[in-house]
Amino acid sequence: MLAKFFRLSEHQTTVKKEVLAGLTTFSTMAYILAVNPSILSRTGMDFNALITATALAAAIGTLVMALYARLPIGVAPGMGLNAFFAYTIVSSMGYSWQFALTAVFLEGIIFIILSMFRIREAIINSIPENLKHAISVGIGLLIALIGMANAGIIETGMHHVGDGKLDGVILKMGDVTSIGPLIALIGLIISAVLMYKNVNAALLIGILAATVVGIPLGITHFPENGHLVSLPPSLAPIAFKLEFNKIFTMDMVMILFTLLMVNLFDTVGTLIGLCNKAGLLDENGRIPRAKQALMADAIGTTAAGLLGTSVVTAYVESASGIAAGGKTGLTSFTVAIMFLLSLFFAPVFAMIPQAATAPALIIVGMLMMGAVTKIDFNDVTEAIPAFLAIVMMPYSYSIAEGIVFGMLSYVLLKVLTGQYKRISPVMYILAVLFIITFFVK
Repeated sequence: MLAKFFRLSEHQTTVKKEVLAGLTTFSTMAYILAVNPSILSRTGMDFNALITATALAAAIGTLVMALYARLPIGVAPGMGLNAFFAYTIVSSMGYSWQFALTAVFLEGIIFIILSMFRIREAIINSIPENLKHAISVGIGLLIALIGMANAGIIETGMHHVGDGKLDGVILKMGDVTSIGPLIALIGLIISAVLMYKNVNAALLIGILAATVVGIPLGITHFPENGHLVSLPPSLAPIAFKLEFNKIFTMDMVMILFTLLMVNLFDTVGTLIGLCNKAGLLDENGRIPRAKQALMADAIGTTAAGLLGTSVVTAYVESASGIAAGGKTGLTSFTVAIMFLLSLFFAPVFAMIPQAATAPALIIVGMLMMGAVTKIDFNDVTEAIPAFLAIVMMPYSYSIAEGIVFGMLSYVLLKVLTGQYKRISPVMYILAVLFIITFFVK
């Protein structure tokens, strides 16, 4: 039955190979069960409930990918998008996490509509290629910054030093000899060595190793009841906590636009790269069942907003399972089942300290930096917008600000240098919206 539904013979694969590929993909994605709650809990959301929400959102999105799109790609709450949720919408803009969940839910609904009418592909085609790559790089820098700050490797922000005075250093080195930074650096080295040796679960092993090292050092704490296996934590503290009374604001427009754009770039780019690696692209280089694949993250994101977690996207870590032989939806079906089983091991993820998850953030940030090689720095009208998009994300601690600076400078430079015909009508509309937001704030 499985072989027939997933057309295994057509793709010259077997149930065993597909299941093993799914286990491989899950092993490289499983770090999100620790990292996502670690990031989102900084907004005041319940950590244990976030573990359940993360696992369920991943399982739902991946099941749609498996059964509807039948592609070997895992789906889960995305890195960078969770940082935007916690550090921009909540910390920087001052909205509640309930309001942020509302934005996630609305984005999911919009994505479902856009996917149904194939508008997502059209929007993607209107955005300059250099800016797509720059956004990925900027998010990578921001994620790495957050990871280092969480571990205490660096310190951020202004600090009171007495008599109402502030320490003017925005970024400075933390005490790297203290427990948190040391554990993070140990985990980073372990993960890097394992990645060099092509160990698929390198990030997860690095997190677990750092957690174990933290036990004798007093930073890792076992559950009070001593149970590492239990029923899934309740979703009650965070599920269905939507807040619609502030949605008609320019901030919500900016938030939704940023979520839409970042997820558009992330998902479409990931799908193309993974399908190419798996040999699944058609003769015109197009994604097979693209509409169905894009619907997977749209439905997953809608569910995420209701369950209580951030935006869901396709995971580039799925490349590990594809490299292991995964070619069909049976691979992603296996990933979804593993996420459901992980619900019963929530106490294990709850005991992982932030310092132990920092290496995963730093390495994912590094991997996202790889897109910088695809940016054209020879044309100044392309290079400056890309550069501004990249640096403004970590400098302003905001993905949204990076996108605004990048896109506005792109439009202005192209117009002022007589290249206005190279700008799509969609870009002009977006530039006007961005300018309006400066006056509305």
